[in-house]
Amino acid sequence: MNRASDLDHKLQSASSPPSVRNAFPPHGSSMATLLGFGAILLWSTLATLTALKGPAVPPFQTTAITFAVGGSVLLAFAVLRGRTRALSPNPKAFALALYGLFAYHALYFAALRLAPAAEANLIASLWALLTVLLSGLLPGHRLSARHVAAALLGLGAAALLVGDIGSAADAYPSRFLGIALAFTCAFVWASYSVLSRLVAAIPSESLALPCLATSVLALIASMAFESWAEVPSMGSWLALILLGVGPVGAAFLLWDIGMKHGRIATLGVLAYASPIISTALLVLLGLAQPSMALAVACILMVTAAALAVRSAN
Repeated sequence: MNRASDLDHKLQSASSPPSVRNAFPPHGSSMATLLGFGAILLWSTLATLTALKGPAVPPFQTTAITFAVGGSVLLAFAVLRGRTRALSPNPKAFALALYGLFAYHALYFAALRLAPAAEANLIASLWALLTVLLSGLLPGHRLSARHVAAALLGLGAAALLVGDIGSAADAYPSRFLGIALAFTCAFVWASYSVLSRLVAAIPSESLALPCLATSVLALIASMAFESWAEVPSMGSWLALILLGVGPVGAAFLLWDIGMKHGRIATLGVLAYASPIISTALLVLLGLAQPSMALAVACILMVTAAALAVRSAN
């Protein structure tokens, strides 16, 4: 066992509650990796569903509704499996999950409201690259020249997209604020993912309570900073419910299982399929316009991913 894996093992053992056994597949199993890829596929629908629910529902209200649905899904999953004891995270895990879930999604929904969906989504997807870069700073890991090259390629892709949306001034007057929020939410999710190593042995079902707490926080923020909007149509309600069940609900559970018990390097490679699939869905459904900048940005991000993951192995 090398220094990095030995450190991870010690961190997981220290954070593991002795009274709750993990009911999911063993470390490195193909099934856990497949479940983790399921989360990636669900996240590929996040931008499309957000665009379909429309701009009428503001970001905090969207977060409140979707996380109420997602938290309820995870809670029901634990109860039906007789795993109610696994629902209680320790304070460190609860605070970390609340930071990742609430901050990321509030910023993400705001970004997609203020900037073109495809461009903002691709920039938010830089979390996967940032996760690799930040993990290189952990004890037992190191930042290599390939990490730096990958970061520069990722920044190049983002700069290309930012320059490309300059022509969208009429449709998106606050587009640059939206792009800044997309950058910020990428950093939030990356830092959450890296810091989650400290609580890696906490049962996956424990995410239900942070999801419900995120819904309550978002409701309070919505009442304080937004005007609660009427959901305009049944189509918007359907998009909100699907967001809660899929990319804001089941995806967290699947990703947690994949990270704790699957092949992390494999999932790291597969994660970069999400922005590509997501962008393709937006274009195919007419929710984004195809452009050379989008195509080149996708290629740059895939190249950055290949460099970053190769450095991590």
